[in-house]
Amino acid sequence: MYMYIMVVAGVFGIWLFYIQHQFEGVYWSRHNEWDPMKAAFEGSSYYKLPKILQWFSGNIGLHPVHHLRSHIPNYNLQKCYDETPALHVLKELSIRRSAKSLRLSLWDEKEKKLVGFHSLKVRRAELLRLSHQENSNKI
Repeated sequence: MYMYIMVVAGVFGIWLFYIQHQFEGVYWSRHNEWDPMKAAFEGSSYYKLPKILQWFSGNIGLHPVHHLRSHIPNYNLQKCYDETPALHVLKELSIRRSAKSLRLSLWDEKEKKLVGFHSLKVRRAELLRLSHQENSNKI
């Protein structure tokens, strides 16, 4: 039973960390272009969990607040969010919407967004089509 609880807790913990940085509209940037404020506001999600899960997770759904001020104790993250109107612009991520983020696995440098493997197939087909057009124009 102990092992089962540890596995479930581990999967839940990995999921929480993963989904808070892998969602549609996330901000990613290279080191020389990285902006800490933008990363806090747009690079991590406000994972709006049911109150019981919020409590069990130590308010980790309020991840952008943690990124802005990591010294705020987890039990004060909700209070900080509630009392700071500037934080109310954060993108909320629901459990349902987070499940849809599982398909986002690749970073598209050109478009500056997360995409799924399907986009890679579409892009490859597009490049092949353009290549065939160029070759037929040369003939």
